[in-house]
Amino acid sequence: MHTAQVFEYLKKHGQLLDSEIASATGIELEQVRISISQLSSQGEISRCTVTSFKNGQPFEAIQCRIFGYFPPATPGRKPATKVKD
Repeated sequence: MHTAQVFEYLKKHGQLLDSEIASATGIELEQVRISISQLSSQGEISRCTVTSFKNGQPFEAIQCRIFGYFPPATPGRKPATKVKD
């Protein structure tokens, strides 16, 4: 199904909401949620339910990321950090 596609999208883009995955991949929101549930039950991802507000109206979403995976650092120069003496 779409589980592999959702997993690969999370692997590439990091932590996302279910609605963000659905709009970016073109998969229906309900299918994304089913895929997230399957991946979570397999221990591939971690997920939590979040409540956000848009125009004063609450809406619930599922936020998820790949369990124990950190995306590679983006290429290019990084700002220097100051070392305390």
